[in-house]
Amino acid sequence: MNLLQAIILAIVEGLTEFLPVSSTGHLIVTSSIMGIAKKDFTKLFTIVIQFGAILSVVVLYWKRFLGKIDFDFYKKLFIAFIPAAVLGYLLKEKIDTLLESPIEVGAAFLIGGIIFLLLDNWFKKAEERGADELKSNASAFKIGLFQTISIIPGVSRSAATIIGGLTQKLNKKAAAEFSFFLAVPTMLGATVLESYKYIKGDKLHPLGHVIHSHDIKLLLIGNAIAFIVALIVIRTFINYLTKHGFKVFGYYRIAAGLVILILHWAGVELNML
Repeated sequence: MNLLQAIILAIVEGLTEFLPVSSTGHLIVTSSIMGIAKKDFTKLFTIVIQFGAILSVVVLYWKRFLGKIDFDFYKKLFIAFIPAAVLGYLLKEKIDTLLESPIEVGAAFLIGGIIFLLLDNWFKKAEERGADELKSNASAFKIGLFQTISIIPGVSRSAATIIGGLTQKLNKKAAAEFSFFLAVPTMLGATVLESYKYIKGDKLHPLGHVIHSHDIKLLLIGNAIAFIVALIVIRTFINYLTKHGFKVFGYYRIAAGLVILILHWAGVELNML
């Protein structure tokens, strides 16, 4: 991976991590187009630069995370985090095989887009109620169950958790913000686990990997860019979502899904693993 490729991937991560469009799907497609998707360091890079995006949430909502300690807030985050942590650990190897074909990613984009076209009408009553806080631990756990759907490549973690929040009678702003909060333990856990596995090694690479100074430079630059872009995106997304709803994201997902599927059926190879 060269510097330009690292910058492009970091921008894609910052743009898509907190939008309901699937950052994983976009990173898979982008790295495939650049011809680096099969490289081990690319897989590590796309995981580790999530830390920059995580940091943007903590900085923007620092009072929530670093201000007066709110044990109920942290308890709800932990409860919501559990389902994805357990299911992700148990099914990680099987899920990774889904990356071998672009069909799953394209189909997930397409189906998710159709759902997003319907969301504003489905949850109009939840928006009218205007709840801005989760009322129970059970609601947090249910949102966590929705997050497990995003284990499938192409299914947006942000989209899944926002929909989960809407089912628990949160308004769009509150559902999006809880999705951001939940991203912190979820993405941090994934970053630490994947980094450890990369360095320690696995069945395919029993001796592990050595991270060189060039790799460290790319990781630092990638995290910095992902952090800055994500800062801008989070604020913009909250304002746009509150005023305009989900439909534009639905149209985008449908278009992106159709492009991926058409390219695949036309014989254009997207090497996604």
